[in-house]
Amino acid sequence: MPASGLGSEVERMTRLLLSLPELELRVSWLKDHFGRWPAQTVAGRLDELCAQSERSEPGARQALLAVACYFTAEGDSALVRELRTIAEDAHLLSLGRMLCWGRVRGTSAPPIGPSPREEVPDYGTGRELTVGERRSLARRPSRGHIEKMLADPHPLVLRELLQNPYLVEADVLRLAARRPAHVAALEALARAPQWLCKGRVRMAIVQNPGTPAHIAGPLLVICNRVELLQVVGNTTVPASLRATAQELLARRPPIRDGDAADRVLQ
Repeated sequence: MPASGLGSEVERMTRLLLSLPELELRVSWLKDHFGRWPAQTVAGRLDELCAQSERSEPGARQALLAVACYFTAEGDSALVRELRTIAEDAHLLSLGRMLCWGRVRGTSAPPIGPSPREEVPDYGTGRELTVGERRSLARRPSRGHIEKMLADPHPLVLRELLQNPYLVEADVLRLAARRPAHVAALEALARAPQWLCKGRVRMAIVQNPGTPAHIAGPLLVICNRVELLQVVGNTTVPASLRATAQELLARRPPIRDGDAADRVLQ
């Protein structure tokens, strides 16, 4: 497809995505269409969208937020591996910055389940609660057990907790920034667009040295100039991620007076 045709297809995709009122709906739209489009088509359109975002085009940056959320949840799926191969073989550099994860191979999402080294918190019942009981507790509209549940090692419990209306951004920031990294929490956050749309949460995830590459990589490409500079200057962040941040900075256009294209995405 000629560049002009590809550009018009991406503009149409962007308009359709942004016409949906909620980020979760946009991610669902992508999941449906990526499952029906040929991988070559997905790769070409995403590379053009990433390139537009790198040029700080506001609509593309907004649309790419949904794409990033989609990929953080996908992990190292078959489609992601295929797209990564296409990006490398066809020299789709903009898409490669999102999916090649610093050219690190063999990165995959951990299995669903608690780490054997992490203990289940004491919920004051005199026994260890089952996963089902803890999930039920996480759904209750109360802050009574939230402090303990933030330390729960099981992703399914944490996913329920992230839907709790009594959870606040400060709680989520603690999960995202925990050292050493609470990988189960980061995996749960990767599937929670309602929190990934928060700039401070995204930055806490990206700058956590223990964040899996398949989560940090897609989120990095939607960082603005100031956020990228923070990543470049953070020596605790993996070198491959800092190198990609430097590449993205180099592609940013000069700042113009009154330019709002490089603001934090919310």
